[in-house]
Amino acid sequence: MSHTVHPYAHRLGIIRDWKSRWFGVNKQYRDFLKCDIMLREYLEKKMRGLYISGIEMERNQKNLRIIIKSSRPGMIIGRSGEGAVKLKNDILAKMRKLGIAPKTEEVKVDIEEIRSPESNSAIIAQMVAEGLEKRMPFRRVLKQMVEKAMANRDVLGIKILLSGRLAGADMSRKEELKRGRIPLQTFRADIDFTRYEANLPYGNIGIKVWIYKGEIFEKDKK
Repeated sequence: MSHTVHPYAHRLGIIRDWKSRWFGVNKQYRDFLKCDIMLREYLEKKMRGLYISGIEMERNQKNLRIIIKSSRPGMIIGRSGEGAVKLKNDILAKMRKLGIAPKTEEVKVDIEEIRSPESNSAIIAQMVAEGLEKRMPFRRVLKQMVEKAMANRDVLGIKILLSGRLAGADMSRKEELKRGRIPLQTFRADIDFTRYEANLPYGNIGIKVWIYKGEIFEKDKK
């Protein structure tokens, strides 16, 4: 009863789908899993600050498709698609360097736009981190982000938790701000959750964001 469960994993197969989707892949499970984890870590580090909400991967026996969801797709794609081509070449170079380059696969990179960034937990977490890294007071950052999210009609509840050496204090502590409701135990509740870190000179500050967007029923999924 007392265990804390990740809200995304808690709803897998109910209202959530996997972030890595493989078709017709049996024997190379270990290699593909290693490749997906390393690529995701590399892309998240490389595209920090571009408001990436998620990186999904789809594979079959011949293709690897990487779907990058961002609220700033223009900055990734670049002028006349130069950025997207460079990103694909960087991914292939990184895969070769790590020894996970595909032998028979074709790699395709798709960039999707997030229509409402204020209702996306990953983008809200990155905005909080940006504010903290600019040395803004953490309470003001929390209040601004909560108000920005609640102004969106899709959002029914939000909670932001910060933990670490807040305001440069010697002793770390936690601070949270919550509006609306967050029903974590309801499987059909659409809860968007993200963990993120703000890098500050005196240490990292952990950021957790929960956003509740209502309930999803079978008829809505169809």
